[in-house]
Amino acid sequence: MSLMIQPEISDRNRRLLAVDHLRAAKVTLPTWRELAEPELISDGIVNSAKSVGPDEPDACNLWRVHWFNDASRMQRNPVPGHVVLPQALTGVKAPIVVLLGRRFPMIGAHKVLAAYACLVPRLVTGQFDPAHDRAIWPSTGNYCRGGVAISRILGCRGVAVLPAGMSAERFEWLARWVRDPSDVIRTPGTESNVKEIYDKCAELARDKDNVILNQFSEFANYLIHYHCTGAAFDRVFAHLRGNNPDYRLAGFVSATGSAGTIAAGDRLKELHGTRIAAVEAVECPTMLCNGFGEHNIQGIGDKHIPLIHNVMNTDVVIGVSDLASDSLNVLFGGNAGRGYLTGRRNIDPAVVNSFDDIGISGLANIVAAIKLAKHFDLGAEDVIMTVATDSMQLYASERRNFLARRYPNGFDEVNAGEISSRHLDGIVDDHVLELTHTERKRVFNLGYYTWVEQQGVTLEDFERRRDQKFWRGLVDTIPAWDRMIEEFNAEVGAKRVQ
Repeated sequence: MSLMIQPEISDRNRRLLAVDHLRAAKVTLPTWRELAEPELISDGIVNSAKSVGPDEPDACNLWRVHWFNDASRMQRNPVPGHVVLPQALTGVKAPIVVLLGRRFPMIGAHKVLAAYACLVPRLVTGQFDPAHDRAIWPSTGNYCRGGVAISRILGCRGVAVLPAGMSAERFEWLARWVRDPSDVIRTPGTESNVKEIYDKCAELARDKDNVILNQFSEFANYLIHYHCTGAAFDRVFAHLRGNNPDYRLAGFVSATGSAGTIAAGDRLKELHGTRIAAVEAVECPTMLCNGFGEHNIQGIGDKHIPLIHNVMNTDVVIGVSDLASDSLNVLFGGNAGRGYLTGRRNIDPAVVNSFDDIGISGLANIVAAIKLAKHFDLGAEDVIMTVATDSMQLYASERRNFLARRYPNGFDEVNAGEISSRHLDGIVDDHVLELTHTERKRVFNLGYYTWVEQQGVTLEDFERRRDQKFWRGLVDTIPAWDRMIEEFNAEVGAKRVQ
């Protein structure tokens, strides 16, 4: 297995085939800089997208694959969409700021950004022929949806590989977007069963026309989040500090599904000295204690350490129970819970309603952010930033299932009060581990069994990732990737609207 793709042409003939294909499809590719700073996108391109809906499989939506969309997902804001959670809700003085992945086009989740970033390097280097190759997208739900969306826009075959036990809404979306029902492959298990996804991909890889785009090992996933997601968080923080000059960015909290999003923490640490906190389910405590298990925080940690996780730069590991995220999904997702929060707790209805844009993993991130604030005794000037990858829209079926199991006789404000007391007011800093150098090495070493023994990464390449020079070297390639995209676009000849 090759550790990473270099920004250089590896197959000129296949690259020419990709150029011809995108020319026929009249597709131009955004650069990573344009997605990090969408104000650089020309007015002509912006105007051409005005009549295109955000959920259409249209090439215009490639230019909306960024954090700066407004709530309609059709216009652009100077500051990415976010919500600041007040002390009245969180119980901590530290402001907790949640960026909203719901505002991304087509899938309503920011994993479409990672999918775009992982395919584009293969296009521009000649490692993917969209007319003949199939893009295989292994994930636990959002990344594979993003991959299918990007594939469809580019006119190529996209295949989603995901556990059969993921939310019904994911499969309903996939059924509408794939070319053929066989392009949705269900593997055994649920959120924690990533090994089964890898095994299916190994089987699919025997066909040379299948190109596996594994988010857990594609370093473009790391780079796009370092570059674009890191820039989005920094823009929001600058906006907040404009009104509160004494603010400091004390913590960045991110669950580690593929460890793409947490790369934004590396950039924030460079800029602001921010602590990076990785979140996992206590039911599957891999980083906390070399553990394993099943959980339902869909989109996060899965019994292994992703290859693209910069473990040696991570400061804290925080465990969150799926009972907390499932319970809060019910509390914020129904009339009884919202009535309790606005009536009995006097929480601003606008804040409560903003939870429409926060899915299960976002709720887990919020719980972890509260734990971080309590563990380090953070104050009113210590901002903690985190992310809601997707929205409640994907989890209505999970709410129904949870209510049927836990509240078969109905759910009322008394039940809402119990959840609020236990899973908001009752949050303590349990399952919080500050990583010493020795602890970082322990977590790093866990990756050996997946990547060297199972997936064929050389030991030398695996070990290179211990050194921060490796990660800085990755970041240094970003301008080269943008130059390659620009050169590719020039060859495609699809003139940008000026």
